[in-house]
Amino acid sequence: MPPRVDPVLTTSELPAKADVVVIGGGIVGASTALFLAERGVSVVLCEKGAIAGEQSSRNWGWCRKAGRDHAEIPLAVESLRLWEGMNARTNAETGFRKTGIVYLCNTSKEAAQREDWLAQARSYQIDSRLIGAEEIDRLLPGSSCRWPAALYTPGDGCAEPEKATSAIANAAFREGAAILERCAVRGLETSAGAVSGVVTEKGPIRCRQAVLAGGAWSRLFCGNLGVELPQLKLLGSVLRTGPVEGAPDRVVGADDFAFRKRLDGGYTIARRNANVAELAPDSFRLFFDFIPALLTQWHELRLRVGRRFLEEWRIPRRWALDAVSPFETVRTLDPAPSLSILDEGSRNLDRSFPAFRDMKVVERWAGLIDVTPDGVPVISEVPSLPGFFIASGFSGHGFGIGPGAGHLMADLVMGKTPIVDPAPYRYQRFANASGRGLFAR
Repeated sequence: MPPRVDPVLTTSELPAKADVVVIGGGIVGASTALFLAERGVSVVLCEKGAIAGEQSSRNWGWCRKAGRDHAEIPLAVESLRLWEGMNARTNAETGFRKTGIVYLCNTSKEAAQREDWLAQARSYQIDSRLIGAEEIDRLLPGSSCRWPAALYTPGDGCAEPEKATSAIANAAFREGAAILERCAVRGLETSAGAVSGVVTEKGPIRCRQAVLAGGAWSRLFCGNLGVELPQLKLLGSVLRTGPVEGAPDRVVGADDFAFRKRLDGGYTIARRNANVAELAPDSFRLFFDFIPALLTQWHELRLRVGRRFLEEWRIPRRWALDAVSPFETVRTLDPAPSLSILDEGSRNLDRSFPAFRDMKVVERWAGLIDVTPDGVPVISEVPSLPGFFIASGFSGHGFGIGPGAGHLMADLVMGKTPIVDPAPYRYQRFANASGRGLFAR
């Protein structure tokens, strides 16, 4: 059963025109719409299914700076600043709490790796630090293990995925944004080589700028435009428990489990470093793009051959704008979770924190994570198509850095001074001389 997302205010009529159309109603799309609307920009947010119906409500809920790719740290810092004020900004409960995040180390080798990351991250003046066994025991009482070290970031925290995107979308609506559910965008119209509008299943909307925040669907959308976006999907599985007595309140990640306490007193639990990579046609089309990532992250992936290969093989890669698109055929990606991975994560957690041995599992779900070859998102205009922007490929980090990403995208669309340096997220880093879109950072 997928998570139950808070209701969203929506628009009944399709606007004839707007300054900007945002395609995709996850947290990045909703945040982009909010920051544009707050500045008086006319914006329409189109979602083919339901707001936050896919990965934006199915993730762990972590909001962190700790352990980020160094290219993402500035965006993570700004996102945490925005998260801290998000309840007040949206006049709603997003679930954000500054709980602190603890990354536990099993071995001295892991501790050394965390220390190496910290040495490079200190230039960003973040509050992460390496702590020893005694401080870990104080922060995380009830563990049956003696952890030699941990990376502790007190300024990090978590929010509730079932609440946050809805709160942000509702705030955008109140600022004047039009929010449309079950309104798939089939493609773009152009004039003189630039964006002049979008075509939805309900009709056209004239605009000069369009932002694609389509998550796992973004590569397919781009392909119909002739825009190459190297992006694959990973399956992440999560479970939710009822209240657990005596378990730590902080957000915790170890090598083989992760958990956080929820507002309802239960816990969100996952098996860390274990995502399913189900082979699909794009796995072979993008093989050379992803070789570097595959070599370094092989131990984190569970390769699988299943029905998704045939399902994606049958999906049209090209369609006319007056024809039904794949986004109308499948409104929501709702994959089955990997029960074996969840069971494995639960057993690992039980051994380390006995309070979880009697936990009651309430729900299990899964989502498809949009990943890029370098694990860093694209937040950028596409130079070959002026007026077309992409905010996708967040590689499992989109929820935590969603507010900052939305702010950055709004800055780029409006030509304002960006909240952070946008260079690490440029689309052009994937283009090489042959035009095949191979990874060339």
